[in-house]
Amino acid sequence: MAVYILLPGIPGQFPNYENALLRAGAVPCWQPEAAEGLLLPGGGDVHPRFYGGAWEDCRNVDEVRDRMELELLARFLAAGKPVLGICRGLQVLNVALGGDLRQHVEGHGQVCGADGLHATRAAGFLQALYGSRFTVNTAHHQAVGRLGRGLRAVQWTADGVVEAAEHRVLPLWGVQWHPERLTEGGRYRDTVDGGRLFNWFTDQCLG
Repeated sequence: MAVYILLPGIPGQFPNYENALLRAGAVPCWQPEAAEGLLLPGGGDVHPRFYGGAWEDCRNVDEVRDRMELELLARFLAAGKPVLGICRGLQVLNVALGGDLRQHVEGHGQVCGADGLHATRAAGFLQALYGSRFTVNTAHHQAVGRLGRGLRAVQWTADGVVEAAEHRVLPLWGVQWHPERLTEGGRYRDTVDGGRLFNWFTDQCLG
């Protein structure tokens, strides 16, 4: 049975995510009413007005996208459908549930245009997938601050930055790293296989 997962935007806008979903046996779609799940992809920073913050260090802000994704998220949460947030997507999840963001963290961005790598420790759904300690890529300068309602952190770097969270009740998960760049043909030798996360999320959308 085909599993349709909503990828906000337009076809071809996020090819890495589309390819990762297809490899996992899911079908990317752009009509909310047809989707069994929602994937919130990476991108620019969320405007601090959405979490009551002052502008300190934000980049590539798109308030139209912010509002659209927050509205989609509310719709899927109300329907009890699974949601996975990646990088910016995790931050959107946190803001939607009343949390805030750290507007800049050192040492987590790309280096000369390439993802960095760092070791992490994990609990929750990620521990079940990958174990308690593993390496992921990193390409962000903002991060989750105060956690939103119902969320708990389930992955951390050595310097204490939250790398993933899950909801205690709802089918809602988010990671700060980029599993779509750790799938077939793109995985670094020392990192986990991001395709396993997409396979797992596709299974969640099957119900």
